[in-house]
Amino acid sequence: MQAMLEGRVFKLGDNINSDIIIAGRWLIYIEPKELAEHAFEMLGEGFPAKLREYDILVAGRNFGCGSAREQASTAIKGLGIKAVVAASFARTFYRNAINDGLTIIECSQVYDALKEGDRLSISLADGKISHADREYSFAQIPPSVRRILELGGLANYLKSSLEAQAAAGEPAAAASQRCPLKAVTRVRIP
Repeated sequence: MQAMLEGRVFKLGDNINSDIIIAGRWLIYIEPKELAEHAFEMLGEGFPAKLREYDILVAGRNFGCGSAREQASTAIKGLGIKAVVAASFARTFYRNAINDGLTIIECSQVYDALKEGDRLSISLADGKISHADREYSFAQIPPSVRRILELGGLANYLKSSLEAQAAAGEPAAAASQRCPLKAVTRVRIP
C-alpha cells in the first residue's frame, strides 16, 4: 500500500453487491487474475476490460452488500484497482477487503463531485482526497489496519508477525496477543 494513491476514477452507483462484483459461478477460482477476468461482467459488454483503464473505483452507499464472498475484493485487486472509495461499505466486504489488502475508504462527500474519468489523489497519511481544487476528509485508517494493508493483507501480516516472533525467540502465545483484530471468535463444532 502506498501512502499516496492517484489515478482515474470509474464511478458506480449505490448497492453494488458481491454478485455484481463477481458472479457465483466464478467462485471456483481463487487467484486475483483469474477472478479479474470475470469481475463486473454483469455490468455488460466490455467489462471487466473497461475497468482496467481506471485506477480507483468510486461508489455510493452500501458497496459490497450481498453475500460474504471473499473473492469480491480479490477480483477488484486482480483488475489492478488501487482503492475503492464509497459513501459506505457493507461491513463484511469492508473486513474482507482489509484482510485481502485492498485499500478502501469511506467518504460520502466526494461521490457527488465526481464524474467518470476524473482524477483523484488520496493521501492515506493525511486522510484527504483531492479532486480538482477541493479536498475531502475521511477517517484515517488506524495504524494496525494500515500495517495489514502495507503488507498486502492479513495472511501476510500474520506471517510477518510470526517471523518476527521467531527471530526474537518469543513464544507464539505472546505474539497472538498483539494481533490487531478486535474480536476473535472460536467456533466449537460438536
